[in-house]
Amino acid sequence: MQEYCQWFRPPAHPKRSGANSQDKLFSKSYDKEPIVITLEVITGVSAGATFDIDGAAFSIGRAPTNQISLTDYHLSNEHGQIFREDDQYIYRDLRSTNGTRLHRNGNEIVIDGNNNWETRLCDGDRLLLGSGAEPVVLQCRLQIEADVSLTGQFTGKEEVIAQRPLADLVEAQGKVERDPARATALYNVSKKLGRRGLELGAVFEGIAEAVFELVPRATHFAIDLVDESGVSSGDGRLTTVFARARSEAAPTERFQVSRSVVKRVQRDKAAVLVSNAPEDLPTESVMKAQILSVIGVPLWEGDKIRGVLQCDNRAGKGFFVAEDLDLLAVLAGQATLAIENARLVQRLRLAEEKLRGEVKYLKGREERRRFSNIIGESSAMREIFGQVEKVIDTRATVCIEGETGTGKEVIASAIHYQGRRRDKLFVAQNCAALPENLLESELFGHKRGSFTGADHDKKGLFEIADGGTLFLDEIGEMPLSLQAKLLRVLQENQIRPVGATQSRTIDVRIICATNRSLEKEVERGAFRQDLFYRLRVFPLHMPPLRERREDIPLLIDHFLRKYTAEMNKAIAGFTPEALDQLSAYNWPGNIRELENEVQRVVIQCDSGGFVTPDLLAPALRKAEGVLGRVAPQKGTLKDMMEEVERCLLTEALRENGGNKTKTAEILGITREGLHKKLSKYGM
Repeated sequence: MQEYCQWFRPPAHPKRSGANSQDKLFSKSYDKEPIVITLEVITGVSAGATFDIDGAAFSIGRAPTNQISLTDYHLSNEHGQIFREDDQYIYRDLRSTNGTRLHRNGNEIVIDGNNNWETRLCDGDRLLLGSGAEPVVLQCRLQIEADVSLTGQFTGKEEVIAQRPLADLVEAQGKVERDPARATALYNVSKKLGRRGLELGAVFEGIAEAVFELVPRATHFAIDLVDESGVSSGDGRLTTVFARARSEAAPTERFQVSRSVVKRVQRDKAAVLVSNAPEDLPTESVMKAQILSVIGVPLWEGDKIRGVLQCDNRAGKGFFVAEDLDLLAVLAGQATLAIENARLVQRLRLAEEKLRGEVKYLKGREERRRFSNIIGESSAMREIFGQVEKVIDTRATVCIEGETGTGKEVIASAIHYQGRRRDKLFVAQNCAALPENLLESELFGHKRGSFTGADHDKKGLFEIADGGTLFLDEIGEMPLSLQAKLLRVLQENQIRPVGATQSRTIDVRIICATNRSLEKEVERGAFRQDLFYRLRVFPLHMPPLRERREDIPLLIDHFLRKYTAEMNKAIAGFTPEALDQLSAYNWPGNIRELENEVQRVVIQCDSGGFVTPDLLAPALRKAEGVLGRVAPQKGTLKDMMEEVERCLLTEALRENGGNKTKTAEILGITREGLHKKLSKYGM
């Protein structure tokens, strides 16, 4: 301890000589501060009513016998009490059914009559009584009517205290250690305190037992601690967190403590011993509690007071003496460490519980929104989500088919990260991005010296993804020689790096994707039939954007937020005409093309402006002309629909140079279906 610490003890008897020659005597006279408290009812049946009170105590509740009677149904008959103590007002919950909360500077203190049953009131506080949904709110206003007067004159009622410097503290601690009886007693209670463990309540009980054992004259004991949450008004006020009476006195009774002693200890960073409290410390709290003798010992950490141990004698069996103070001073050092350790463990447990709750909530939310990172509410996407749900937690190989830009890799990563392998790696490789020899080394790895340039061993992607998932994009582009190696991996769960003589067992889930028809590739001999059946255990077909047009506005909104944030540029949005054109376009590049278009228009659009049709790409503006040309004449719905369909077919054939196969593919129908429609319209 490097801080300046003062230790106080009175003369041998109040107002008599006999003080140690080293003691420094001083006296102050404090006049009480007349305070008036005003309560205004903000919400509730009595909203608008005000109560000006300057009495010592008054009760609040639903019963008409209360000084403040509030008839709201969810309040208890005797809900709470406000009483004057020294120079402040205290609110105490009277074990109400629905409890009380206090709001101060944006923070909340729960006063439920169980663990925390009272708190000091400050100017501007709000008391929330009763139901958490519709509480009765009382606004507190405190007014001081007179200033504190420091007379500096001895009137016969002042507290006269002797000051002992820091050097005497060291000497006092040494005295305890050199006294065999007191040292043994302190050692015994220390062992008992150590066996209490790290539960805060058990530590409090252990400290109380130690105090009653060390100080036989003590009848009541309390612990005041600084509120760790910092919800007090910033003045570091201490709150009584534990109070106990000696067993023969009534061990579970709640009793009033002397806040004057606590304030003195906290203000002066000193221990206080008042042998004859009614004469030396005639405060309201001392007189009301009938305290005859009191000791207050600080719990400190560095230069901060963390709390106070307060020990009272209310039975008249003798005053406390300096030896009692010495013992409690030494015990306070051990108590501080025990309390801080227990509070630390409590904070860790609360943090762990909070974290556990957050994880549970997030997992639950993730279960409710399994594919929250995939945008799509169309029926086509809901069908995909349903299929994926069935295959997530299996080992089945998944083959995702679909046009380029439809989000095949996004679905593959969702299968991995929503499944049991989420804690392992998801590794992706585009089979069309590397030549055959490099792709083999990338997938299976190689040994040093296996080929020119192989100057070190290299792990392949199969080995890196062991326990996880390997996503093979554009699987239809894989050379036939590598297809045979891949088939062996799927059959035997083993790989052999290039240049290696031994195989290695792995556990990797394979997900592949292709924008080709693997069946047609098998027919023309470009893809192994046996590998085709191995890979296509669970096929998924990603719908093109033109088959899920209702998702286009959602995707536009997502990409707009993404790129406006990335470019730090405010865009008001898309005009209805621009959205109509974007929704009508066929998007041959699908989601990737749509994302690129949104990124481009965000760059082009003025900050704060709207995206208008003239900012769209020429291909999309051409779609506007098509829409104008196909606008049908008035008639029956059937006639208008046929006219629109005829115009669209004509335009599609013109754009594709009369190629019916390509036209059918662009329109999303079969070639046979296109022939039927052309025959229907005589085209």
